[in-house]
Amino acid sequence: MRAAVAILALLLTAPIAAADESVLPDIEDEVMCPVCGTTLETSNGPQADRERALIRRLDDEGLSKEEIKDELVAEYGEDVLAEPETSGFDLAAWALPATGIALALVGLAVAALRLRRRRDTGPEEPGPDAADLERLERDMSRYDV
Repeated sequence: MRAAVAILALLLTAPIAAADESVLPDIEDEVMCPVCGTTLETSNGPQADRERALIRRLDDEGLSKEEIKDELVAEYGEDVLAEPETSGFDLAAWALPATGIALALVGLAVAALRLRRRRDTGPEEPGPDAADLERLERDMSRYDV
């Protein structure tokens, strides 16, 4: 009987615990402070505090994360979003870093292949000639005890 009551209590309080979780920490790195131009999580200004208060109020009203972001865009404009759009000129913000990383990887691969070929086909250094070996033997024999 106690187990049934405990399970029932857990089932009834689980939605309340889930509702207590604020969306603010999850959204702070995805929106910008319109005054200082930094993400909301790093901004300390009064405008950032007002924006956080708006997010908390909208969260308390039951709006989802995307709905809150839509409200922020309606209030502050498109520049409030930290992520650029995935169309038009803003697509370059996504494409340039990916292209740079790909080119860097290709460059590293080419450099590694060239280095390996140079090491594999490099000229062999000639060994000591007969005169050098004879002189080495004479010098070494002086140190033999």
